[in-house]
Amino acid sequence: MSEPLIVQGRALTPDHLAQVRSLITAHPQASRRQLSQILCSQWDWKNDAGLFKDMAARTLMLKLHQRGLIALPARRHPPATHRRGQPRPACLPLEFALPDPRCGDLNSVLPISVQCLAAHEPDQRLFTALLQEHHYLGLRTTVGENLKYLVRAADGQPLACLLFGAAAWKAAARDAWIGWSPAQRTGRLQWLTNNTRFLILPGVRIAHLASHVLGRVARRIAADWQAKYGHPVVALETFVQRDRFTGACYRAANWTHVGATTGRSRQDRNHQLRVGVKDVYLLPLCRHWRAQLLAQP
Repeated sequence: MSEPLIVQGRALTPDHLAQVRSLITAHPQASRRQLSQILCSQWDWKNDAGLFKDMAARTLMLKLHQRGLIALPARRHPPATHRRGQPRPACLPLEFALPDPRCGDLNSVLPISVQCLAAHEPDQRLFTALLQEHHYLGLRTTVGENLKYLVRAADGQPLACLLFGAAAWKAAARDAWIGWSPAQRTGRLQWLTNNTRFLILPGVRIAHLASHVLGRVARRIAADWQAKYGHPVVALETFVQRDRFTGACYRAANWTHVGATTGRSRQDRNHQLRVGVKDVYLLPLCRHWRAQLLAQP
């Protein structure tokens, strides 16, 4: 290779690839997870909070394996994910049973609590169970940088779940609205996060609750992200499936509709696979958000 290969935001030279191959050869009994941890240590690959980027290293090695540039050992266990097409749980475990339906105006549930779930927190199981059971996309294993929010009414009843994760690598409408170049996008994509799941629980019929929740989360997510990962996020994005939802709650929470997707999947290598068109919404979190996204890293 005459030019470095860009994978997972890193420029890889032939020497880097040779180092990864040597690492795999030197640890024949190591699992894929163990190899990624060793690679993180060798490269001192950390996020801004000083934590090793184990999942980024694992994804990098998997992409190199898929391109035939390295040979990873076989998986020892199938991924513990909830995949589309697989049966969902018949019902929530008894301990997570939903309360009776709740209707009324917003004041009937105020003040709500918005809990940013830490790793290994007991409510992580509740969060996962609710999304797996009641969100139309379910919930697969979350990888990379992400934040999970569980929203409860004043009396403690769960009302909503929100998941924020990695921004889409490319989105023509979003990229045009921001105005960044491919190089700027590569360097600043982690300063944008995607609201990949938003669930108001079944039976909850509270007027203006969804937009109120979005507003509460928007006011705190930048600080939560900085505290967890050591770098900021300056804008939020989401993709609303047009044939299912209107996006009204996002517009009511001051998100901006910037366009729509083309109805093609990122897995569509032959330009034949069609998926539902999604409306693209963005929400800046600070005054100079665009200048920060356009700045060179």
